[in-house]
Amino acid sequence: MAKGFDYSKIRYYKLYPIARAIAKIVVKLLFRVKYVGKENIPQSQGYILASNHISLLDPVVSAIAVKDRIFYMGKAELFDNKLVGYFMTHFQGFPVNRNRGDLSAIEYAINVVKENNVLGIFPEGTRSKDGKPLSPKAGIAMIANKTGADVLPVSVYCEGKVRPFKKITVRFGELIKNDELVIENGKASELKRATHIVMDKIVDMWEEGHCK
Repeated sequence: MAKGFDYSKIRYYKLYPIARAIAKIVVKLLFRVKYVGKENIPQSQGYILASNHISLLDPVVSAIAVKDRIFYMGKAELFDNKLVGYFMTHFQGFPVNRNRGDLSAIEYAINVVKENNVLGIFPEGTRSKDGKPLSPKAGIAMIANKTGADVLPVSVYCEGKVRPFKKITVRFGELIKNDELVIENGKASELKRATHIVMDKIVDMWEEGHCK
């Protein structure tokens, strides 16, 4: 458990909409972001947003496009720094220990969705160093199974490293309904298959590259 984070209740911080508005301006000035499929984004319902992970900008570009708050899982080490931890917490982030089964974080994630919020997850569990999608972990399928939530697949594509003034394409796919994940008993094999259903869709969109 990350030091000082309160998993006991879901809090809604006033800083989030302010930060989102500022981020929208900064990203527009410094990056060439093209959004595709924004009509696929649900509104006013709990669901899981699943994206590949290529840079620290990934949660920001999704948050700009999604009107509802996104509660992102972040590695616990980031929250150990008091200043970074403060801002990540007030941007609705919460820590998860990637080296063990973090039951507090998992329960918090489940409650985020059950309270009709958007849960942001990077199925790969870490950033890709070369920008290419990595193998996914089963956490997203487990939470989908526990909550009955649908999954919104998102791909973030950039040629090379993400840097100011580079072109970035963000694609939102069609919502994957929970029953499409075909999880019946929550067995490891079912969770693995469901995770790959989500990640395969993300990879398919990523492989489309930039818009013509």
